[in-house]
Amino acid sequence: MIKIAHCFLLLSTLIIFGQNPLTQEDKIYNAVDAFTAKPTIDGLQKLDATEKDFWKNPKPKTKNELLAIVVLNCNKAYYENQIGQTSQAISTYEKALQVYQKNTLSNYDISEYCLKPLGNLYTIIGDYDNAENTIKHYYYLATIEKNQPQKIAAILNLSNVYQNTGRINQAIDLLEKTIENEKLTAVQKGTLLNNLGNNYMISAKGFLINPEPFAKAETSFKNAIVLLKTEKNQSQTVANCYLNLAAFNSHWENFDKANAYFAMAKKLVLESKNQPSRKLAKLYYEEANLLFLQKRYSEASLLITTVFKTLIPNYSNVTQQLPNQKSLYAETVLLDALDLQAALYWEQNQPKKALKAYALSFQIEALFSNLLVYENSKIINQIRIRNRTEKCIAIYDDLYKIENKITYLELAFQLQERTKSGVLKSYLSNRKTASIEEKQYLNQLQNWNTEIIKEQQKGNLANISKINEAIKKQNELMLSLKKTRTKNPILIEENIDLKALYAKLEKDKAMMVAYFSGFDKMYIFTLENKSIKLDYYWDNHTATPRIISFLNYFSDANKITDNISGYNHNGNNVYKMLKLPTNSTYKNLIIVPDGLLNFLPFEALITQESTTTNFANMHYLLNDFNIAYNNSASIYLNAKTHTNHKKTVLGIFPVFEKTAYELTFSKAEMQSIKSNFGGKFFDNSSATLNNFKTNAANYSILHLSTHADSGDTETPASLKFYDQEILYSELYNLNINPDLVVLSACETGIGKLYKSEGAMSVARGFQYAGAQNLLFSLWKVNDYTTSVFMDYFYKNIKKGLPYFEANAKAKRDFLNDKTISNAKKSPYYWSAFVYYGEIETANPPSNYYFYILALLILIGLFLVFKRYQK
Repeated sequence: MIKIAHCFLLLSTLIIFGQNPLTQEDKIYNAVDAFTAKPTIDGLQKLDATEKDFWKNPKPKTKNELLAIVVLNCNKAYYENQIGQTSQAISTYEKALQVYQKNTLSNYDISEYCLKPLGNLYTIIGDYDNAENTIKHYYYLATIEKNQPQKIAAILNLSNVYQNTGRINQAIDLLEKTIENEKLTAVQKGTLLNNLGNNYMISAKGFLINPEPFAKAETSFKNAIVLLKTEKNQSQTVANCYLNLAAFNSHWENFDKANAYFAMAKKLVLESKNQPSRKLAKLYYEEANLLFLQKRYSEASLLITTVFKTLIPNYSNVTQQLPNQKSLYAETVLLDALDLQAALYWEQNQPKKALKAYALSFQIEALFSNLLVYENSKIINQIRIRNRTEKCIAIYDDLYKIENKITYLELAFQLQERTKSGVLKSYLSNRKTASIEEKQYLNQLQNWNTEIIKEQQKGNLANISKINEAIKKQNELMLSLKKTRTKNPILIEENIDLKALYAKLEKDKAMMVAYFSGFDKMYIFTLENKSIKLDYYWDNHTATPRIISFLNYFSDANKITDNISGYNHNGNNVYKMLKLPTNSTYKNLIIVPDGLLNFLPFEALITQESTTTNFANMHYLLNDFNIAYNNSASIYLNAKTHTNHKKTVLGIFPVFEKTAYELTFSKAEMQSIKSNFGGKFFDNSSATLNNFKTNAANYSILHLSTHADSGDTETPASLKFYDQEILYSELYNLNINPDLVVLSACETGIGKLYKSEGAMSVARGFQYAGAQNLLFSLWKVNDYTTSVFMDYFYKNIKKGLPYFEANAKAKRDFLNDKTISNAKKSPYYWSAFVYYGEIETANPPSNYYFYILALLILIGLFLVFKRYQK
């Protein structure tokens, strides 16, 4: 009764005195309050409507109103993530962050409610560069604000990024130092220990002879449980510890213990109310995987169906086990479930069903690839694609043996081709179609990335504030780039046209050998005479040591001369293992390497073992074929032949006279090229980066005789000009289209290796810049012998030989040169330079037209003379 009277009085007052209309800010907060009180799909749509109305209003926006929009989007994103809409949640969080940063807003914990969940979601979808940048940004903010909980959360999440990107030792070091040096609560320490145990276990896999990391992992998990078990609201973390112990025991096939630990984890998860669908689906997937390892296939299959039902609205398994292709979306648990279903089909001798399941997985991977911006994340993302590809190749191979249909081999070839330099191919394709705005964003992103790397290389002297500012700028650009790409999404790579590939090989009088270095086997595809053949080396675990043993001969100039018979034996051993063609119709061979084979000089392989110590008389693959390499079959197929017959050279020769870096024979190399070709040549102090950039577009051949560094796992490859040293990635922003780039420097083809993409080398930088034909080195080259080799190489080009043939003949010329000592004819000196690019038809020599004219004159004189005789 009192409440009714109160309401009546209030209503009367409002009617008499009037009511101030709700402000935009109030409307937004009211909508947020209504939604958070009862979050639903309909509620999400109402939030969208509220936001659209706000942006439609032409009035200037106040900071308070904009902050309300940030709050709205953070709440919306949280719920989207809860219901499994991962990619949408990321987009919404990004929108909130963009508004917050662009308008320099404050008075809101952007780290807790936006940056932290966004960083975690980036990690989930494999966008590791964005994840690392986001986490490092809020770690920096937490350090300044002395917010210990957020700082520890950042360390935990950063270790997850390191773990997922293969930097296990870095993750372990970060976690161990934090546990040792920071003041931690029981919850914080327990959570960190659980993560540390996970990293110990990953580091130990493949090294079963060393039980110490496994013991450390088990101890970490158990200590984490002791710390967390009595703490409130930690059931989920304790459940994760039990799941890790289940995985630990299943690795050792202690399935009784594994099942017991999993049951404890499952009980804790299911007891917790309002679990997000994604977490439930992940639990069911983990259980299905555990059952699969125990060969309990029917039980595992039922649980996979439960995963599909949990993640896919309106999923029905009445007609078929697999979900409809149209119902798929970017979700890692769904991806894992499809892969497991494929493995189940394979174990149950249903190969074609397994291929259908894998095909759906590839569809999801394509959706993921469109969410990624940074090169490194895309490359790492391809690793899981390769694992699936290897399984599919094995299935296609088995089907071919049963049905004898060549289509299966062609489909296997198509799949492995997609794993070859996919990021490079996508980048080059996108350069042609990208808008000016998008290209500007990409260039700026690359520039900021370079700033971050160079500052980080200063180690303890690095300016953390400067790095954070660069990360912030990079994030802003990334968000703008994503917005631009929604208008022009990147196209998914299509299958290569095999008929066109066969035709081009016939035209070039060539055959192709493409390798796929899998976890179990090394697959070898040979394309010749309009047909395809698949072979394999049965155990890649033994192949890798053999390749490394052979490559070791090129680590030092004396390694081969000190053990010529050993080189002969190892070179022949690797040659046989790689199953290269013999007695072929054609003498032009295109090799598409993979994995460690990217560093292998195939020309120097020994086709027939002998006892000779005379390097010129050894049986090299060089004697059988003119070899050209390529990153992929599609790059070879789509290469555009240059029609400009007049060759001009831009030469960069820093020489570095009177320094520790002096290249004594570099000037002789320059004079040799000058004697064969015209052009512009910069030496010593004029051989600057700016002079190279200014002139690069005007010459058909770019020749750089300088120093280069391959870097290591942490330091990127680099190239020296007279005035500065640049990272390989700084070349990306160049826009060149030369006939040929010659990198007459050490290790220009060496860099951090990714199986799917190749080496992150100086040569790769030039490929990104637009060069499709390159000659570069695979190890530290000798100054003198390089100048001799280059002299032969350019003379061969002048004679009109194609670049790949000029390279092969230069090596033979070098071996036949009687002025060169036997020791200097070691493969170390002549096989370092490899040619990547097109197999173009021979160009006419520079005096070709003079010869034609002279011939015509002679014919004319002959006819006049004959007439006179009559």
